Amino acid sequence: MIRVLIADDEALVRGGFRMILEAQDDIEVVAEATDGTEAFELTRELSPDVVLMDVRMPGMNGLEATRRVVADTGGEGPRVLILTTFDLDEYVYEAMKAGASGFLLKSAPPGELAGAVRAVAGGDTLLAPEITKRLIEEFVGKSQPGERASLAGLLTDREREVLRMMARGLSNAEIAKALVVSEATVKTHVNRILGKLGLRDRVQAVVLAYESGFVTPGAPS
Repeated sequence: MIRVLIADDEALVRGGFRMILEAQDDIEVVAEATDGTEAFELTRELSPDVVLMDVRMPGMNGLEATRRVVADTGGEGPRVLILTTFDLDEYVYEAMKAGASGFLLKSAPPGELAGAVRAVAGGDTLLAPEITKRLIEEFVGKSQPGERASLAGLLTDREREVLRMMARGLSNAEIAKALVVSEATVKTHVNRILGKLGLRDRVQAVVLAYESGFVTPGAPS
């Protein structure tokens, strides 16, 4: 079972998420939190697999709560999936830098929620498709050419190919299909990329790919 904690200041929203998720055979909602402070405290107490975290909450917001959850567990604890009505690029980027494993708009169809929970629980990075392109375009322009060359020089051709696909939000299964290899092979490549770049997880790899300019808008994966 995938154990989930829901953090949102609106009772109706929490109730809706709970109803959607508890209809799944492999997902269990273990608690609800009304703000970031409560979300952090309940996460420490219950150690859920996934925390659904709203961005805008009274007191401690979802981004700060995410930073604390990730820092408290050294990145080895619960995966955080950010859920919000605000599709502003700065929220996406700050959420990923804070250590979130996914970002999904509350306007997404209900069927996507359970899939998103499963994806981040399985170690994938998840970005809502409608904001991925804008995110890349926004941050690639801030890179330095030297950073791009340095990053590329550390990786093999296949590892660079996998990193580009990761940066565009593809799951391990989607990368495996595109490269005609097994998911186990893709996981091996991902682990080697993280090891060579000294990164904690694939979210950090995606952020680095954006910041260094390794990913360029419009380029093939």
